[in-house]
Amino acid sequence: MHTMAAGSEPEQLRWFAQAELIHGRWAMLAAAGILVPDVLARWGFIDGGFSWFDAGSREYFADPWTLFVSQMALMGWAEGRRWADLLHPGCVDVEPDLPNRKKPVPDVGYPGGLWFDWANWGRGSPEPVMVLRTKEIKNGRLAMLAFLGFWFQAVYTGQGPIDNLLAHLADPGHCNIFSVRASTSFASGLPCPASACMVAMAHWLFSLVLVLILQAFTSH
Repeated sequence: MHTMAAGSEPEQLRWFAQAELIHGRWAMLAAAGILVPDVLARWGFIDGGFSWFDAGSREYFADPWTLFVSQMALMGWAEGRRWADLLHPGCVDVEPDLPNRKKPVPDVGYPGGLWFDWANWGRGSPEPVMVLRTKEIKNGRLAMLAFLGFWFQAVYTGQGPIDNLLAHLADPGHCNIFSVRASTSFASGLPCPASACMVAMAHWLFSLVLVLILQAFTSH
């Protein structure tokens, strides 16, 4: 799907490929960070009472400004090294010199080595490696779309994705894409088209995510 010719230039295509890869990895972490704590809270392993979209209001070991500055410094250092490796592949060498262990060939986006490929999944013949990379990018795209669906549903329902799923399973005849209703405007009491559009988009995204999940499990 390439309707806007965004990757017609080789350098742009190289950049977009890396951007998609990194955004997909962050989205997979985000989806796991949304779903796993919710499940653990329901099972009683951790304290519940909050959702991913209001977790920022909780009290942590440091004040918000300290956390913000620390995160900016750490992420800036990591992203700066990744940017340098994109401009000059192989210039960021973090692999320790160990006997009887060959350093990986520089490959932008796939550092490998002891720190990033301790299970040696990225070694061996190219075919299995390309299969794993294809699975990673497919799951990354699915996670990006899933997070967008989580966001729309949180804005509309004020609930997390598991609450929305349980509500649908409990009453699929009323909690589905066909039960889209416009919310009322606080001023005039008339239907709000923007809210109706958001509801339709949320249900559409949720349905599309389910289809992509089924496709991911059934594709070879």
